[in-house]
Amino acid sequence: MAQDKWIERGKNVIMNTYNRFPITLSDGEGVYLKDIDGKKYLDFVSGIAVNSLGYKNQTLINALYNQMKNLIHCSNLYWNIPNIEAAEILIKNSIFDKVFFCNSGAEAVESAIKLARKYGKKFHGEDCYEIITMKQSFHGRTMGAITATGQSKYQKDLNPLLDGILYAEYNNFESVKKIISNKTCAILLEPIQGEGGIRPADKEFLKNIRELCDEKNILLMYDEVQCGIGRTGYLFAYEAYEVFPDVICLAKGLGGGFPIGAMMANKKCSSVFQPGDHASTFGGNPAACTAAKIVLNTLINDNILKNVKEQGKYLREKLLNLKEKFNIIIDVRGIGLMQGIELSIPIGDIIKSCIEKGLLLVGAGSNVIRFVPPLIIKENEINEAIDILEEVLKGV
Repeated sequence: MAQDKWIERGKNVIMNTYNRFPITLSDGEGVYLKDIDGKKYLDFVSGIAVNSLGYKNQTLINALYNQMKNLIHCSNLYWNIPNIEAAEILIKNSIFDKVFFCNSGAEAVESAIKLARKYGKKFHGEDCYEIITMKQSFHGRTMGAITATGQSKYQKDLNPLLDGILYAEYNNFESVKKIISNKTCAILLEPIQGEGGIRPADKEFLKNIRELCDEKNILLMYDEVQCGIGRTGYLFAYEAYEVFPDVICLAKGLGGGFPIGAMMANKKCSSVFQPGDHASTFGGNPAACTAAKIVLNTLINDNILKNVKEQGKYLREKLLNLKEKFNIIIDVRGIGLMQGIELSIPIGDIIKSCIEKGLLLVGAGSNVIRFVPPLIIKENEINEAIDILEEVLKGV
């Protein structure tokens, strides 16, 4: 097969940082992908919650083409119109005051860590630099973000890590209270833990954290890199909880496949950053911000959020039906089109079998299968995915 040749060529030149499946993708349309041998796959991975509008969205393609004809990049020493317009949409539709654009989720988290430490030192003194994060969290692969990640498997052989990061139990407020101190400048968490197994936060937990941050005058920071930008059926996951952070980190679905990240902050802390405090060469470039504008406007104006709520509910019902049929499924959890099923056995062979039958799935840990399809998914496509998964489970 043609893709065998390309896989071999790839192995010769690309660092071995991913356990890649033996597929070389070449084309996509709607919620389907094709490999270079012409095999078709129903995509319930969407670039790991990235391709929010699916594939071949003509509005996105045309906007990027027209922008890139004129200006792909310019330095942040100057203003550019797509950058301003994308920021205006984010601010208008959120609780935040200012935006910092970057290129990825890890960069967004890094900028939030820096903002939090500057905030702590400004209002509480030089010793206020500690940040509390959650066990089983995931915040990215850069050194600050990987330190904030509460899973030791990602930190292996990377010591020494960043100083001043403490870990509490997710959804356990008492564990947070035990480690908070006068040195704490912020609490960072995911409203829905992604790589930690698709685990939504309890609303009461978030409310208690919010009250604690207000009491101590420290920052509450949400990592919505995976669960934000429409994934829950709301533009931002905090809207599903009605518990509001001071800082939010975004990426993945924001560009619909084009690399972009963002960190937003409210009036309480947005002015802490001054010229020279932080920067990103490519952050907020005209092409990336054009993609973000199209994604945001489409989600807001084209009933995509309504579709996420409806199809998320339908997907969850179908997964619960599978749980009734197969005792190896021990839990179904998630919000909107960010769902997961926890199994009592390893999931590797199940995912491989689904891929062979034309369904792309991805894990979230060793025993949770994650479902994060494009936000344009329809009921018949969910049925197709469930039929494939059920066929595979019958053979386990």
